[in-house]
Amino acid sequence: MTTAIVSLLTRDKPATGALLVTGIVLAALTEAIASTVLSLGRADIIGDTYATPDEFAWLDMGYTALKMIGFITAPWLVTRINARSLIIGATLIMGAACGLAAFTARLDLLIALRILQGLSGGILLVAGQAIIFLAYPRSLQPILQAMFAMGSVVAPATIAPALQGWLLDSHSWAWIFFSVVPVAMAAVGLLLMVDGPDPLKAKLRPFDWAGFSLISATLLCFTYVLSQGNRWDWFEGSRIVWLTVIGTAALLAFLSQQIITSSRGLLDYSAFRSEDFTFAFVVSFVAGAALFGSAFLIPAFAASVLTFTPTDAGLLLLPSGALFVGALLTAAFLFQVRSVRPFATVPFGILMIMVAMWMLSGSTSQSGADDMMDAILLRGLGLGFLFLSITLIAFGNLTSTSLASAIGLFNTGRQLGGLMGVSWLQTLIDHNVVANAAVLGSHVTEGSPAIAERLATTTAMLLAKGTDASAASRAALSLLGRAIAGQSTVIAFDTAFNAVALLFIVAAPVLVTVKIGLGRYAKSQAPKLTQQVGLQPRPRVKQRSGRIPLQAFG
Repeated sequence: MTTAIVSLLTRDKPATGALLVTGIVLAALTEAIASTVLSLGRADIIGDTYATPDEFAWLDMGYTALKMIGFITAPWLVTRINARSLIIGATLIMGAACGLAAFTARLDLLIALRILQGLSGGILLVAGQAIIFLAYPRSLQPILQAMFAMGSVVAPATIAPALQGWLLDSHSWAWIFFSVVPVAMAAVGLLLMVDGPDPLKAKLRPFDWAGFSLISATLLCFTYVLSQGNRWDWFEGSRIVWLTVIGTAALLAFLSQQIITSSRGLLDYSAFRSEDFTFAFVVSFVAGAALFGSAFLIPAFAASVLTFTPTDAGLLLLPSGALFVGALLTAAFLFQVRSVRPFATVPFGILMIMVAMWMLSGSTSQSGADDMMDAILLRGLGLGFLFLSITLIAFGNLTSTSLASAIGLFNTGRQLGGLMGVSWLQTLIDHNVVANAAVLGSHVTEGSPAIAERLATTTAMLLAKGTDASAASRAALSLLGRAIAGQSTVIAFDTAFNAVALLFIVAAPVLVTVKIGLGRYAKSQAPKLTQQVGLQPRPRVKQRSGRIPLQAFG
């Protein structure tokens, strides 16, 4: 199937050649590596930069906030700059920023470079996905979007952690940044070999500086609150309270300003007239929480409880990448060849992720990679079916005028959902560790026969190894305390795995209600909706008219 598709693409203009898609996927891969560099390299970077936790936090926040700002800015840039040139420029900035980051341990310079990486990463993801939708027939979108997801979703969730763990163990964190450079060069080289579409022939809007300033302030404040709120015990810390208030006020001001400016606003919001896009936008929050939340939980459990090395922790997720890719290709085949509706695989993907998280909730401190592998593989399979479906649901009925803005909004929603999911799980784990330790400790009494036997056995073992009596007694108590703390952590992680599964149980009826409500509203408004600029009527027969004519791009 893939061979036939590539053959078909290469018979068209260079803009529709397979090199363009490969270049875009490689460009997305640079962002995948850069976005996950701190997940395993955190301790090494803190040690080499001598950064405090507050200072180090800016490396993560600067990247994430500017990535979302890039999502918001890219739609306007796509209307002004040749799309291929925009991706090449963003990829060059990403490669250069990562290359420089590999040669410095200055914290202020690293923060500035992370800001550049985040901004360029957000722009190249939106522009790349928009080109694929605009330059290719709608009939080919399932397989093409599956290929794009391999670089933008599969890589950060499975491949990048394995690469980074190996580089950390065998070299240093600087090599993670340096590994982006050859990928960026390869992407740019491929993109230079093909022609790309010109800016869309749409009504040009002046850049909305007021809206940009307000949404930037909103995203910066909310990124800090969501990523650092747990460290400051959320609203017990005054800075979290003030940033929440400022971010909320900026968001309300932004929404009011966008309503007032209407067609002169920062983004084109006509995509929300589509019930499918609105539904997919809501689902993107839940899907983002599941993707980023599980990607945080599994390596964290392996590293903190099972004491895996960075390489082993990264390799734990790698096998699921194969099933992730397999699910993407299978779903693409069902949608493209068998004409299955994308909605059909959404419940299937959600169910597999729920079962996988439930299976992981039975992990113990004695678990190994083999014990967790079935659940991890099932998670990869579920994510593959879920994400391709959501993408095609979201953008399948949109026209070129609203497509780039829709992609930017969708990615922003998924990123915010991921931030919310990770912050929620971090808070849940930290609170449960303390609560579990208190409960377990209350059952550890001096007169308990089991406790006395354990202490006596541990003390005798230490005495046999040459430890003096007083030190052996203190060490036995210390080891018992560590065992209680370790078991408290295991229970906390198991609770977090269950929480991700329960998230879907709670969200499922809400999503069904939203879908039904949107469907009824769309049915009542159908005559008006088909006349709006941002939405096409659904085709009644199978056709290939969804293709944007290449002549429109010059």
